Parts: sequence; structure tokens; C-alpha cells
Amino acid sequence: MEILVTGHPQRWEELRNSRSFDGHAVHWEQELQPQRSPADLVIDLSLDEQPENLMLYAMKPEVPVLACLVKTAPAAWAHYPHIYGCNLLPGFISMPRLEIAHAAPGKQLENIMQELGWEYDVIQPATGMVTPRVVCMIINEAYFTAEEGTASREDIDTSMKLGTNYPYGPFEWSEKIGLRNVYEVLQAVARENGNERYGISPLLQQEYEAQL
Repeated sequence: MEILVTGHPQRWEELRNSRSFDGHAVHWEQELQPQRSPADLVIDLSLDEQPENLMLYAMKPEVPVLACLVKTAPAAWAHYPHIYGCNLLPGFISMPRLEIAHAAPGKQLENIMQELGWEYDVIQPATGMVTPRVVCMIINEAYFTAEEGTASREDIDTSMKLGTNYPYGPFEWSEKIGLRNVYEVLQAVARENGNERYGISPLLQQEYEAQL
């Protein structure tokens, strides 16, 4: 299978170091070229940040696309049956199972994942998906706790790992995912459903703005 991977180099590094492409010809380019070489599959690691690529994919419905669409509302892409929303945010790419959003995945996705040899779970399309939304909410709550002075960041991380058997504490997760991604996931979910529970911690907001 000819596979074109496009997107941020950090995500490409995590992908190629954690998932096998044995038996496939893989080409990576940071910026998608409109006159790209023919491919049997496209993996777009940064479609959330480069939504203009969506129109290029819409013009090639015969080429399936696995795309990072965690922060993009499904209304913008879910009507394209060949585009599969994936959790390809930093820190999640190397997880054992890939989270894929699609209303009716069918045989095409099954065949793709079988050829790749990757484990995966299918969910219904939703902004924030499942794992990113939950983890980002935990990180946000950790920021509220740190802001109150109830515990240090190190103590919060240690408590979460010991108490829940999570692989990382919330602040460790935040570093892996990137604070900008955490902020934008929370912002996107809050924008879609208007629920106050996704209100961003002032401390998280402050640190996010300091990085701009």
C-alpha cells in the first residue's frame, strides 16, 4: 500500500516510532502538496490545524484519509464517508489502540486497519472525541486544584498515578499533549455544547496565553 503521511514533524516522529508500516511504501511531507503523488491511503496528522486540506480530500473521494480531527466539529467533515476522524494528538498517537470516529465505518476501514495491522476502536463523531475530552478535563481540574493551592503539581501527578493507576499525572499528560492542544480541545467542546463544566481554568488560560 502506498501511504502518504502529512503533518507536524513531532507527530510524524511519534507515529513512525510507535506503529509499524512493514510492507508499505510510506512518504511524509510536512505541508500537503495540492499536486501530491498518488496514494492508497493518506494519514493527516494535523488536519485540525490545517482545515484547508479538507477540500483537497473532498476532491479525491476514492482515497481514504485517516485524519486528526479531535478539535474540529463533525459537521465540517462527517458527511465525507472516506474521511475518518482519528485521535492523532501528541501523546495519544503511541497508545496501543487508535481511536477512530465515523458514523458508519463499514468494510473500508476494516480492510485498511487489517492491512496496517493496527488495533483500533470506533466511536461516533463528536468534538473532542472520547479519550482527549476526558484527559483534557482531568488536566483542567488539576489546574483548578493547583490554582487553589490545595496541592503542588508534583503531588497531584503522584496522587493520580497512585490512586487511579494512570500512566501519567495530569500535568505530565499536559506536557505530552501540549498545552495549546489541551486548551483548544476544551475550547472546542465548550463552544459546541455550551456546558460550563468545560470552562477553562484561569491558570491554564494564563499559561496558554503566555505561550502565544
